[in-house]
Amino acid sequence: MLILKIALIVLLVLTSLLLTLFILLHKGRGGGLSDMFGGGVTSSLGSSGVAERNLNRITVVVSLVWVASIVGLGLIARFSVV
Repeated sequence: MLILKIALIVLLVLTSLLLTLFILLHKGRGGGLSDMFGGGVTSSLGSSGVAERNLNRITVVVSLVWVASIVGLGLIARFSVV
């Protein structure tokens, strides 16, 4: 049980870092905080449509793994005998 808990904590940390990175890679849509930090300026360095869709898919998968690891840690904490 301890090995599973450690594995879920490591998975949670890794997915948290990846999720932060993937969210920051998304193109700003205008309005809000993205304009305040210079995201409102259009640039030719933006990603193409296919790359943006793939980034969206990867972000969704990583976020689902992140949620699953949180739920797993919660279940371990709730039903642990220790």
